[in-house]
Amino acid sequence: MELIEGYLKIAFSSLAVYMFIIIAIRFFGKKELAQLSIIDLVFILLISNAVQNAMVGSDSSLAGGLVAASTLFIANYILKYLLYTFPKLGNFVQGTEMLLIYKGQLNLANMAKARISHEEILEAVREHGVAEIREVDLAVLEIDGNISIISNEYKHRTVRKRKGRNKVMKNQ
Repeated sequence: MELIEGYLKIAFSSLAVYMFIIIAIRFFGKKELAQLSIIDLVFILLISNAVQNAMVGSDSSLAGGLVAASTLFIANYILKYLLYTFPKLGNFVQGTEMLLIYKGQLNLANMAKARISHEEILEAVREHGVAEIREVDLAVLEIDGNISIISNEYKHRTVRKRKGRNKVMKNQ
């Protein structure tokens, strides 16, 4: 009976740490998810090491580790199912996409809300092969932290499927 109680404690602790980390990352900001720097990577590694003992305590056995890992897999599966089933919950937990540029104009309020600097926007624009912000039709901070960019260049292109292949045709 004591063994089962120990494993239940590991499962509960693992679940509590899982929920805490999700909430902390949500609060920390989604742009960091897609743009991990060396500092962010070290931070994540240290967090995982710091919470390991909180999850398994002094039980460093294979069974204890498997209980912790199984709990995390199950919790992750259930959370993803709930996010899929209840879109409003998904918006609350993951956030929603955020408009950063519209027709060449920066949305400074959303940039401030997402803590994205002008330099970071310029970098994302250049990464998508666009020279200037005024050439961007739409830039969106996606829920996974990536920035999607659609530029004026795409106004003059259409995509047509022919015999299972995509062909890009220029409209003149």
